[in-house]
Amino acid sequence: MPAHRPRLVRIAANDALIASLAALREELALPTRFPVDVEAEARDAADSVPVDPRTAGLDDLRDIEFLTIDPEGSRDLDQALHLERTATGAVLHYAIADVPAFVAPGGAVDDEARRRGQTLYAADGHIPLHPVALSEDAASLLPDRDRRAFVWRFVLDDGARPIETTLRRAVIRSRAQWNYVEAQRAVDDHAGPESLRALAWFGRLRSEREAERGGASLNVAATKVVAERGRYRLERDAPLPIEDWNAQASLLTGMAAADIMLRGGIGILRTMPAAAPDDVTAFRAQTEALGIPWPESISYGDYLRGLHRDSPAALAILDAAAGLFRGAGYVAFDGTPPADPIQSAIGAPYAHTTAPLRRLVDRWSLVVCEALANGHDIPDWARQGLPALPKIMGRSDALAARLDAAAVDRVEAALLTGREGDEFSAVVLGHRGDGARVQIAHPPVALKVAGVTARPGATVRLRLVRADIGSGTIELDQVASAS
Repeated sequence: MPAHRPRLVRIAANDALIASLAALREELALPTRFPVDVEAEARDAADSVPVDPRTAGLDDLRDIEFLTIDPEGSRDLDQALHLERTATGAVLHYAIADVPAFVAPGGAVDDEARRRGQTLYAADGHIPLHPVALSEDAASLLPDRDRRAFVWRFVLDDGARPIETTLRRAVIRSRAQWNYVEAQRAVDDHAGPESLRALAWFGRLRSEREAERGGASLNVAATKVVAERGRYRLERDAPLPIEDWNAQASLLTGMAAADIMLRGGIGILRTMPAAAPDDVTAFRAQTEALGIPWPESISYGDYLRGLHRDSPAALAILDAAAGLFRGAGYVAFDGTPPADPIQSAIGAPYAHTTAPLRRLVDRWSLVVCEALANGHDIPDWARQGLPALPKIMGRSDALAARLDAAAVDRVEAALLTGREGDEFSAVVLGHRGDGARVQIAHPPVALKVAGVTARPGATVRLRLVRADIGSGTIELDQVASAS
């Protein structure tokens, strides 16, 4: 698959949209600037925390040629990797930003981070978990700079299975910051450093291991709001293969972290219950009605991976599939591990541990895992803080979901403003109460339309009645069904 830029749809009603997005921040009571004492403490940590390996008492891994792969323009770089093929498989070094080194337990930065929970990505700018002196500078794994990191080392066999895992704190030096498009192009051209070339081997084999576990973490197209030079646009396209390959390194690390914490009897997991049998039966019946039946002999993940993602029936199936896995959350434990530690979409126990700049819980996972892996005592602050984390993360997850949905609604309304009376073709994804959820291809808008009764997978013709940027409300009427 060649590297490419996502399809873009620009928005005309920009001034009204800017005002609406600003009002959304107030409506959700989103954090604004960091308090003065938080900024001051962050700057002091950035200036005073040692990064010389000898001074800090850390391993010196600066000779390893790490690189980062992130969306274009990213500054909060949590992860860097180095992947080297061997005669029997490969060795993966995966470095995670050492945020705990810069955050004093019980200090101003720590308290503010617990209030925020995670970085929020608003359409009109992100709201960081930590001040930028840390998140986009001193703690970020920026290229050509010495940085503290938790470094996972995985010895992999010829099927990319880990046969040896270690974790240590060290100083690293990333050699280059790649964005996804550039990295994909380098892989396609058989160019770039060995780590990029080996990532295709690793990612594909880890996807096979995921299929064996019954996991289904899928690369699906999603509508995103993108800000550029004060204007907004929608993007909708399937992620590049390298995004999935890169994500597999994070998944591997999260599973290793969960294993360490379960064996150590303390930690915090990201869990998700298995789909209810009645829901699975209903989903299987829906696949049959849509003409792409899910055979009993094929796993859920393999079935979804085999769908042709652009067909109307497949869009409806993927929309229905998203409803099978619900109830994701966090479970903290100190002593008896949880009765059901599985994250069902991944097909294994799993912990969030690779994004400490952007997610509060990862700071705990890293510190707990490093202590358990190396026979150290777990710091008191980490043990005492575990019980509060599920509630903090649940609250911030809910806020992030509300923000994302409301922002997309407003951008979609802005995209359609001025087109009242125009007609659009849309695919019916599924029924919701007194209407149906539909996907308009051009422009990329997904929403519920009252009164639509056509079967999932059918194409209907809709006419725009009203688009209100202030509330993000879009009203359409059905004109006729084309199939």
